[in-house]
Amino acid sequence: MIRTFGVTADSQLEVDFPLEDLNKKSFDWYWVDFDKPSAEEWALLDSFFHFHPLAIEDCLHRLQRPKVDYYDGYQFFVVHTMNEETLEAEELDLFIGKNFVVTFHNTSVHELDIVREKLQRDAKFWERGAIYAMYQILDKVVDSYFPLVYKIEDHLNEIEDQMTFDMKHFSMDTVFEMRSDLLWLRRTILPMRDLMYRVLNSSRFDLQQHEYTYFADISDHLVKLTEIVESNRELTADIRDSYMAMNSNRMNRIMMILTIVSSIFIPLTFIAGVYGMNFENMPELEMKYGYFIALGAMILIGLSMLAWFKHKGWMSLFKQ
Repeated sequence: MIRTFGVTADSQLEVDFPLEDLNKKSFDWYWVDFDKPSAEEWALLDSFFHFHPLAIEDCLHRLQRPKVDYYDGYQFFVVHTMNEETLEAEELDLFIGKNFVVTFHNTSVHELDIVREKLQRDAKFWERGAIYAMYQILDKVVDSYFPLVYKIEDHLNEIEDQMTFDMKHFSMDTVFEMRSDLLWLRRTILPMRDLMYRVLNSSRFDLQQHEYTYFADISDHLVKLTEIVESNRELTADIRDSYMAMNSNRMNRIMMILTIVSSIFIPLTFIAGVYGMNFENMPELEMKYGYFIALGAMILIGLSMLAWFKHKGWMSLFKQ
């Protein structure tokens, strides 16, 4: 599907007009959107617009790293949108000239729909030209990252609270999934940040001062996103370390409890073992109250050890 938008010389907005009208009418600037184009439609990139073969090749071979290439009379941008469900990057290609914007994408891009709606209802948009349309597209793409990043951040905070208050039912699997999601986001956001840095510091991309301010704002958003992603990745590492430390402490506590129990039963086991040998020359075996004396000694030793452990404060382990 090909969608067209154009602002004529007399400041009128025309929508969904044939491409041939671009040669017949005088437009201040126009936007042509190739939305999941057929083979016949994407061939127009060459036959009608005469874009460079390498740029066209990048449009057709997915998935390119975000970048900007400079050609005579226009620039070619590759940017990434994010699939909200899978967090996978999806490519959006833009050709930017002095008086035109051409977008190309093989998947639905919700951000373009938002810009389209704004274009049709805001006359001030028309007056600002193609470069402002490009800014709006890039701004909406970058802004779409924020809900995804904040969603992961909120989830991580919930996981951290769960680990603190409900260690028994806590699982690290979710943390590893979040860390994987953050890695996907990082692979998208960092190249986009580098792309905007190149745009702002390139002498080949001619920006007026007020236009520079708009694109600098996008760059600031990408820097902020990068910081949030890195902070969340550090948080996943902290959660992992805390989990391992808490798990280690829990195992140490269990081992100490088992050690206390074993320490109590070691002398009792020794007594039972000695008198369980049943040798003939064991006077205690013939005593009338020998069994009760041995049993009493075992109870006394056990209680004495319990009292000593309590005095040392070790019995508090059983209350944790």
